[in-house]
Amino acid sequence: MRGEIAYNLPRFRFPHPPCETALLIDSMKKIIGWTGVPLLVLIGLFIGWKTFVTGKPGVHKVSAKDVYRFNDISGPEGKAVLPQPIRTSWEKYQAGSHSRLAVLLTDPNSAWLGLVHALKTIGIPFVLTRDYQQARQHRVVLVYPLISGKALDVTALRALAQFPQQGGTLIGVNVYGGLQETFGFTDAVEANTRREIRFNKQANEFGFTDPKECVISLGWGAKNAAGESKAALGTVGYVKASEPPLAVFEDGTAAITHRRIGSGHAYALGFDPGFLALKSYGNRDDEIGRQYVNQYEPTLDVLLRLLKRIYQKGAHSTVTIETVPFNRALTVLLTHDIDFTDSVQNALSYAEFEQGQNIKSTYFIQTKYIRDYNDDIFLTQETLPALRRLAELGREIGSHTVCHSRMFAKLPAGTGDERYPEYTPFVQDRTTVYNASLLGELRVSKFLLERLTGAQVKSFRPGELSNPFLLPDALEATGYRYGSSVTANDSFTHLPFQLNYGRGYEAESPIFEFPVTIEDEEKPELGSRLNEAIELARKISRYGGVVNVLIHPNILGHKLEFERGFVAAFKDAAWFDTVGEFGSWWAARNEVTLDGETQGKSLIVTLQIPHEINGLTLRMPVGSKYLSSQPANQTIQQFGDHIVIGKAIGELQLRLK
Repeated sequence: MRGEIAYNLPRFRFPHPPCETALLIDSMKKIIGWTGVPLLVLIGLFIGWKTFVTGKPGVHKVSAKDVYRFNDISGPEGKAVLPQPIRTSWEKYQAGSHSRLAVLLTDPNSAWLGLVHALKTIGIPFVLTRDYQQARQHRVVLVYPLISGKALDVTALRALAQFPQQGGTLIGVNVYGGLQETFGFTDAVEANTRREIRFNKQANEFGFTDPKECVISLGWGAKNAAGESKAALGTVGYVKASEPPLAVFEDGTAAITHRRIGSGHAYALGFDPGFLALKSYGNRDDEIGRQYVNQYEPTLDVLLRLLKRIYQKGAHSTVTIETVPFNRALTVLLTHDIDFTDSVQNALSYAEFEQGQNIKSTYFIQTKYIRDYNDDIFLTQETLPALRRLAELGREIGSHTVCHSRMFAKLPAGTGDERYPEYTPFVQDRTTVYNASLLGELRVSKFLLERLTGAQVKSFRPGELSNPFLLPDALEATGYRYGSSVTANDSFTHLPFQLNYGRGYEAESPIFEFPVTIEDEEKPELGSRLNEAIELARKISRYGGVVNVLIHPNILGHKLEFERGFVAAFKDAAWFDTVGEFGSWWAARNEVTLDGETQGKSLIVTLQIPHEINGLTLRMPVGSKYLSSQPANQTIQQFGDHIVIGKAIGELQLRLK
């Protein structure tokens, strides 16, 4: 986490002369104010001496007495190879029935992959198409990423203009021209300085009541000399809307218009939700998030909920996929980072409480077998019983790197054949680490945890949430499936999401991210923030989000009391899970497709479920009643307008009245 203190000064030892020299230089700077040439000469002499000692700049020879070696253990075998990303084609998502949302793609070189991942996250069934005639066969059409005379010919524009008149719902993104009358405005004005979207009172019907929902952020960049600031997104403001807009920018132009046309509707969005999603999922904040952690930041979630509600209203007999197993209100992931000597034993108190409450949790463990700046060695034969006890108590074991360097994001990729005990990453100070690599941190820590505890390690969290661009690629290469490497506020979403290779824009990765919601390092102390945390979780529960709680078990006291209070508040309402098990559920949910067909007074819902999933929850049209399933022996439960499906795989048909 930011600002994390990972060592204890009174216990710290200086086993290496280079470390003593670096500390001495830093201390002399602070004490006597050394500046200029003398300091540079001394630093140069230090670097030259270190090169002479090690034989290679950037490499540190770690003394054997500062490396703990487990007898007869070495590995892993083989070599980790980074995947070669292949650009994801929009055609992957072109199949589906007319019951789905149709996304009419006017530019295949746009940020459509962000939009696709966002729609899957919020549970809207959709298809992509380049054919406007095919799109018009659906009840709801989203034209993305723009509408203009260049993007669409005159025939297509006329057909889309008629669509709402025939009872359809048309959603346009960045409407530059050709359909101003349909959407109900006179002009569209581009700008890159708008920083807010402000919803009006009529947006209450979409459930936006919290101040952070009513005003969402597009970026808070520093102002230039002219007093202007460049926002994270370019926007299109609509002028002189014929009906009151749903939302406006701070300059008064419409951000979201809504025009009723007979029984149809037309909405124009003055921003790119796909591009915003790519920024969110790629951890490319650009100062969109208003806080780093521990606060409600639903910017992307608000827009996804808006699209979901428009789809539900426009398509009538719609069925959508909910975000929490077994019809619970929210998912809670209790996670603990073991990255300090005392944490190893303290973790057992948390684990025993959690087992007694019959709830699941995840322990991200640093495999610290080297003494350095951060702390003493704490992965030894003496601590193994405690770590194995965590696994015996049913806790998920995840990796928290080997060296826990805040410079993890800047490490080289590595060779992919790093092995214990030869792999010796050494943290010299907050900004310097030697002998470390991205692949080495991932594969060696995973190997040791699996070998020493018997657990299957598939979840990862970096020290201090240091998040390199290659992390999705490296996680796949080393056998992980799930990451918890960012905060929800930094990602401006309280929902999980699928990553792209290189945290980029073009190629989707099989890795999923579960961002941190609440952590224990911000002031005031965690135990005094219980009520605020409960209130935050209740806000997120209104749309089935995830609350990922990070607690370092370096102490018990107020931190353990916080966990007790939080569990008591949500035990009956929330789905408590591990990152790995919920990750498997979420990954299976991500592949589910859903189509609906009306037959008389019945709605036939066909699900394709490639991977087994238990507790998949669907939201049905209001007043619907479940009648039967095919296969007939499928376990189905109805709770109001929700259906919960027991363990299922393959094709499943549901008949609703």
